[in-house]
Amino acid sequence: MNLLLLSNSTNPGEEYLSWPREYLNSFLEGIDDDILFIPYAGVTISWDDYFEAVEAAFEPLNKEVTSIHHTLNPEKAVMKARAILVGGGNTFQLFNEIQENGLLLPIRKRVEEGMPYVGWSAGSNVACPGLHTSNDMPIVEPVSFDGLHLVNYQINPHYTSKTIEGHGGESRDQRLAEFLAANPDKKVVGLRESSLIEVQGDVHTIRGNNPARLFSIEGTTEIEIGGQIQV
Repeated sequence: MNLLLLSNSTNPGEEYLSWPREYLNSFLEGIDDDILFIPYAGVTISWDDYFEAVEAAFEPLNKEVTSIHHTLNPEKAVMKARAILVGGGNTFQLFNEIQENGLLLPIRKRVEEGMPYVGWSAGSNVACPGLHTSNDMPIVEPVSFDGLHLVNYQINPHYTSKTIEGHGGESRDQRLAEFLAANPDKKVVGLRESSLIEVQGDVHTIRGNNPARLFSIEGTTEIEIGGQIQV
């Protein structure tokens, strides 16, 4: 497996996809074309506009990106691609479109063969076994919660342990504790902003600017930058 799973695409005040640029450039070294972007998570942004933003972000890296929604046969586009990018947005929308277009098995097959996969936010969620640890509202009902199973743990992108003063709703930690109480055999990686998981073969390493947090029914563990996820 060759995966780059980002918590977020952009930090406030920065250019789109600027904070992970060096990681993207290194990860996609030697791949300059036939990079397929999947914009399906976009809801309040058109897929054309979404593609243009991603295309512009990869232009300084001399990477040629195409979008799956411009192709006549999405499955053939996946089989032809040299790398895949899956953007963030609404995770329920993303799962629904990937499933309805019959892309779960083709993407999984190509990645298992070694094709690089990059996801951010919802694009990282869909790499997991299931949808369960998204932060998003279920604005559509997917065919199922089944994900790509590229990793054997769940990811919670945009993870924060902070609470809002005067806010009566559950914190992120409480929500993840609920998931683990209902699924005690699962584990969740809380991926803070400006951080990512780099997967090379069987080695899963935290990269970026912030440590991650591993949640299980037994408790939580901090994974420092450069540390490996042991599941």
